[in-house]
Amino acid sequence: MLKKGNTYMATKLFIGKLSFDTVEKSLTELFAQFGEVTSASIIIDRATNRSKGFGFVEMTDFKAANEAIKALDGKEFEGQTIIVSVAKPREDRPRHNAGYPRSW
Repeated sequence: MLKKGNTYMATKLFIGKLSFDTVEKSLTELFAQFGEVTSASIIIDRATNRSKGFGFVEMTDFKAANEAIKALDGKEFEGQTIIVSVAKPREDRPRHNAGYPRSW
């Protein structure tokens, strides 16, 4: 596991170019070949309630996560060539205010 101080941190992976039909269970099963999967999530568009084509997988073991990246990045999964990398922290973005001035 990735160790920082005396605490262990899970490794979060970004999975891109997923099929819109991919479900979290199949994503978990794919990554479980390499080690323990803590969580798997597919990002859903709120307006359409459909997959946005990407998701995240958390693995407890840093070494296993790296093996998964090496083995799965650029490989075919459910009809799509997927992208697998270490997830980057989400950048703060300005909140969308639907075009209305802040004073409203």
